[in-house]
Amino acid sequence: MNDKELIRVALQARNNSYSPYSRFQVGAALLTSRGLVYTGCNIENAAYAPTNCAERTAFFKAVSEGSYEFQAIAIAGGPKDATTLAICSPCGVCRQVMMEFCNPKTFRILLAKSEEDYEEFTLEQLLPLGFGPKNLEG
Repeated sequence: MNDKELIRVALQARNNSYSPYSRFQVGAALLTSRGLVYTGCNIENAAYAPTNCAERTAFFKAVSEGSYEFQAIAIAGGPKDATTLAICSPCGVCRQVMMEFCNPKTFRILLAKSEEDYEEFTLEQLLPLGFGPKNLEG
């Protein structure tokens, strides 16, 4: 799957967002090393703390179905009725979840305004000096 296709899937996943409080819809499309794609959207809760981000939704779906190796994630987000989107970067908690499962030097994060307009980063760029499983090796 190429970058534009992955972004298209993230934009579609954004439509499933449950965001009645913030009205900020986020969609994510996570590409595994086997070529499978798992989608996620943000899911809000009136108590706020139980809210789950689109990125973590995609990762948890993938892991719950046995996928543990990932190549890239596309993320698109913005206000519900926005006609154009701005770059929507993953929160710190989502970056930490990525650190658990992804190689920070090679895992690609596509932050999309549209299929044609996006920026690409590695996890290492967005989470320098990240703490992950390798830090616990003795």
